[in-house]
Amino acid sequence: MNDLIATAEGLVVGVRGKRLRAGTISWKGIPFAAPPVGPLRFRAPQPVQPLKGKFYANSYGTAEIQDKLYTAVGAGRFQPMGEDCLSLNVFSPDRISANPRPVMVFIHGGAYLLGTTATPLYDGALLAKAGDVIVVTVQYRFGPFGYLDFSQYASDERPIDDNLGLRDQVAALEWVQRNIAAFGGDPDNVTVFGESAGGSSVTALLATPAAEGLFHRAIAESPANELNIPKDTADHLAQEFVKMLADRSYRAGSGGAPVDPARARELLDNASPWALHKVSKKLTAYTPQSGTGEFLPFGPTFGTDYLPLEPNQAARVGKTHKVPLIIGTNRDEANLFTRGMSLLPGKERDSLEGVFPTGEEVFISVADDKSRTALAEAYRVGHRGGDPVHMLGDSVFWGPAVPFIEGHSAAGNPTYVYRYDFDTKALRASGMRATHATELFAVFGAYRTAIGAGLAVGDWRSTGKITRVMQGHWTTFARTGSPELQWTPYAADHRDMMVFDTHSRMIHDPHPDRREAWMRAHGQVPA
Repeated sequence: MNDLIATAEGLVVGVRGKRLRAGTISWKGIPFAAPPVGPLRFRAPQPVQPLKGKFYANSYGTAEIQDKLYTAVGAGRFQPMGEDCLSLNVFSPDRISANPRPVMVFIHGGAYLLGTTATPLYDGALLAKAGDVIVVTVQYRFGPFGYLDFSQYASDERPIDDNLGLRDQVAALEWVQRNIAAFGGDPDNVTVFGESAGGSSVTALLATPAAEGLFHRAIAESPANELNIPKDTADHLAQEFVKMLADRSYRAGSGGAPVDPARARELLDNASPWALHKVSKKLTAYTPQSGTGEFLPFGPTFGTDYLPLEPNQAARVGKTHKVPLIIGTNRDEANLFTRGMSLLPGKERDSLEGVFPTGEEVFISVADDKSRTALAEAYRVGHRGGDPVHMLGDSVFWGPAVPFIEGHSAAGNPTYVYRYDFDTKALRASGMRATHATELFAVFGAYRTAIGAGLAVGDWRSTGKITRVMQGHWTTFARTGSPELQWTPYAADHRDMMVFDTHSRMIHDPHPDRREAWMRAHGQVPA
């Protein structure tokens, strides 16, 4: 296969893989939109400028502004950061195919406030090689640059758009439609997949009118479907952000007059990107105590022209795009946060003890007191009954996914539901078990790489097996719209679920009392 590709914007030169990645070609850091800097800050992505000469696509693009810790790509090595971050990466098998290959477009996670496609876990080469597919990974704007809605401060002379990160993802999908055939991909067979905030991005794209027709299947891994913000709340959070930007001594939520729109535009335009990031950290600390019902300030804004309905609501009323869907969560989602990262409320297990006998406080995504009480009762007994960390994970991930699963499948869209239970000796010893994001090691084949080998020690055979199983289902689904034969679709009369483990299996409607409590909490009547 030729490593020199003629895209609509110009020539790009790729790099052939070595060692484990032998038999693949990658093209990294390809810009898919104009740099969102200067007058294009807080604007919808604008058309990319033609490339000058040959573009040597041999390194990942710039990461979005965030804490340096989260840009680590190796021991003592970090990905450079900047606002000019709109790029994507293409991975392909290094051989000619008689037919165009299925395309899988990956959206990384990070709570809409961190992440980079340069993270070694997201290397798409081994997935492309194993499944004979084209893998595309996308860097989008997040934090205040992509998921804080400042559009209330727009003027005719200074437009400001909403949902910038979501628009970036749509722009990347449009790039795929224009260009992926030149890489041997099929623009009529595109699967969008993502994990965590990337999974939430997938469910948001399924409810975004502008995304219709840009992809043909979808995979949402551990979506946090509460990370969508109503317009009035988004406006309040933006106002608090601007107040803190205007006055470093201002404490969010302490009141005071709003900042004049002209002054707000001046502040937003002239602030350095690192000043914006610093204020965003203060806003993140404020949000759980803001009384808005949100625990993070960044996410798609619904109730706008670009995203009219909250994704779960869109699913409930049958207004998601008509595409097949794989969706699921991990058995031990919250362990990563209670034992490691502290993005979720409740940083340590000890801080959650004593929640019972009532336990309603654990259900942070549910505002209604009656629903919280019902959920606490449903979790009092049965599998891990009374375990507040397990309940917290369900509250953020599985619980809010239930109404989307029910609505999307009820509209006649083939929907395949899973739970990822697989862990290794190393994951068990650490207490992480099948925690958040661990399925990505299987999906991307990372147990064979430097980043995942330590987790696979003593489990080489089982990690190889789970990798083959997961990649087989994911790429078969991308190719045909259905996973492999043993996985049956979800429907109201049987609610089948695939459990991925050392011995994967189908189960029927686990914990129906909990599922029904989640459905009622989100305004659905269980059938």
